[in-house]
Amino acid sequence: MYNPESMFADDFINDDEIMKTLAYADENKDNRALIESILDKAELRKGLSHREASVLLVCSIPDLNDRIYSLANQIKNDFYGNRIVMFAPLYLSNYCVNGCVYCPYHAKNKHIPRKKLTQEEIAAEVKALQDIGHKRLAIEAGEDPVNNPIEYILESIRTIYSVKHRNGAIRRVNVNIAATTVENYRKLKEAGIGTYILFQETYNKESYLKLHPTGPKHDYCYHTEAMDRAMEGGIDDVGLGVLFGLELYRYEFAGLLMHAEHLEAVHGVGPHTISVPRVRKADDINPDDFDNGIDDETFLKIVACIRIAVPYTGMIMSTRESKSVRERALHLGISQISGGSKTSVGGYAEDEEEDTSQFEVSDQRPLDEVVRWLVGMGYTPSFCTACYREGRTGDRFMSLCKSGQIQNCCLPNALMTLKEYLMDYASPETRAAGDRMIADEIGMIPSENVRRIVRERIDRIESGERDFRF
Repeated sequence: MYNPESMFADDFINDDEIMKTLAYADENKDNRALIESILDKAELRKGLSHREASVLLVCSIPDLNDRIYSLANQIKNDFYGNRIVMFAPLYLSNYCVNGCVYCPYHAKNKHIPRKKLTQEEIAAEVKALQDIGHKRLAIEAGEDPVNNPIEYILESIRTIYSVKHRNGAIRRVNVNIAATTVENYRKLKEAGIGTYILFQETYNKESYLKLHPTGPKHDYCYHTEAMDRAMEGGIDDVGLGVLFGLELYRYEFAGLLMHAEHLEAVHGVGPHTISVPRVRKADDINPDDFDNGIDDETFLKIVACIRIAVPYTGMIMSTRESKSVRERALHLGISQISGGSKTSVGGYAEDEEEDTSQFEVSDQRPLDEVVRWLVGMGYTPSFCTACYREGRTGDRFMSLCKSGQIQNCCLPNALMTLKEYLMDYASPETRAAGDRMIADEIGMIPSENVRRIVRERIDRIESGERDFRF
């Protein structure tokens, strides 16, 4: 029986409910009156159910599809303004005991070089990332209780936070590691992590078991229930995601939203972020081997419909996607992107002779170029970590986000962290464009007092001070 309040994965991600949802969507894809009523509800910025959003996903009426895309853009601007948060992945180790058939780190891959960073090598990676200008990282590691135990992850987090290099400092470490115990989630919380991220890969249980034939990740329920354990362990910001291309995209879309509904029903707060990766080529992995790949147009409609369904949730798109796809997705709801990313172990500080990357990067531009590109489109690149550091997480963040009050501090923080980037890392061309944007954007701050404070702090940043935040 489908029950979003259940703590059992088979109940809150219920196959029968998903199949009924897909049938309902098929029956109503041409139902103008129903679709208009769903969009009218979406206009209230309170979100949609997985069934309602699934109808929008298959809507075949051109003018209503135009309305879907327009509304997604409006909702993104309502909750996140023109800000785009910047981050980078940091791969610690590619040792893994799982048999995931879509990932080159799988245990049976005997020709990929295996590597695990020492703490000294991690510090070198962090310095290299700081020299680029990053303030927010997402650490990644394969699942291996011998090579990558929780103690290694915790020590690595301490190392990352300890490195102060020139004007650089990593201010937020998000963690993307395998499902673990409540006790280990408590340890991660105590280590000061930001968001705990775990991709489901696929919500179809039958497909999941085939795609994960061996290793601890084979346990579908343990993996799917990980976010509940994380929240029980005190981590109130969690990030969901599926790997589009493994299973039918409509099934994944419904399951993803059902997972978000479950977290809201049980914990009173939905996911902090949702990621939308697609299968990409990697060592011994050919995306054409999977039958459920989706074209760019379908992918972008998924992005728009997720934005409408969960308007308060951050949406992440990595450098898996090309510049052109990311540019279009920014207009449909994406609020966080990576830039200048390396998906290999030791990829930032070393000239690699061996390929240890998890997947091929499509957008290979350096961070400076990505920042200038965003500014040129009218987006404010943000290196802000203030909410996490000020305790605005979990239900506190969501209540502020849903009410729109979060923008009272987000724009000022974005502008101040952008100014830091421009002063310390940007090329002259990027700095000139960014400074023009900051001057214009300060004028958009509603409060005269806040405008005055921001101008004063911008002047102090130019004089060498750092790390101001509202």
